[in-house]
Amino acid sequence: MKKLVLLIVSLLFTNLALGQKYMSKTGKVTFEASVPLFEDVFAQDDNNVAVINTDTGDFASVSVVKNFHFKTKLMEEHFNESYAETAKYPKTTFTGKVVNFDKNKLSATPQKYTVQGTLNFHGVEKAYTSTATIYAKDGKIYMAGGFVARPADHKVTIPKMVTKKIAESVNVQYNYVLLKQ
Repeated sequence: MKKLVLLIVSLLFTNLALGQKYMSKTGKVTFEASVPLFEDVFAQDDNNVAVINTDTGDFASVSVVKNFHFKTKLMEEHFNESYAETAKYPKTTFTGKVVNFDKNKLSATPQKYTVQGTLNFHGVEKAYTSTATIYAKDGKIYMAGGFVARPADHKVTIPKMVTKKIAESVNVQYNYVLLKQ
C-alpha cells in the first residue's frame, strides 16, 4: 500500500519536482459532518502526503481514503463501502496553489494565505478555496487550514434514513509539518 501511495504521489507531483520542495508523509486531515443530538461523524487520516513547491507556491496532497478512521468501526465500514466507495475510488487528491506565496517572507510568525485548487473525491473534481495559516520554524514549514465541502457536490449519496444524522456541509481541516526534500 505504501508503494502505491508513493507511486501516486510521484505522478501527481512531477510538476513540483523542478523547484525547491517541502514534503510531509504524516499530514493530518480531518472531516466532520456531525449534527446536534446525533452521534459525531468525525474521521481522521494521519498519513496524508503533501508537497509544496516553495518557488511557485504549487501545492498538492493525496490521501488513501481507507486511511480515514472513525470512532466506531461500523461507521468506518459504512463510509468505505456505501459513501466513499473506496474499492472504486481508493484515493482523494488536492492540487492547487498557495496564492501570493513568497518563501522569502516566511517567518516564525503565522501568516494567512489563500489556497486555491481542485479536490478530487469520489471521482468528482471540484474547485475549492481555503484560508491557510503558514509559518516557518526550525527549517520546517507549518501549514494549517480548512474548507467546507458538500457530499452532494461529489456525487456521494446519503440514504434517506440517515440524512438527518449527517450534515449537508462537511468541515474539512488539514495540518501539515513539511520538511525540505
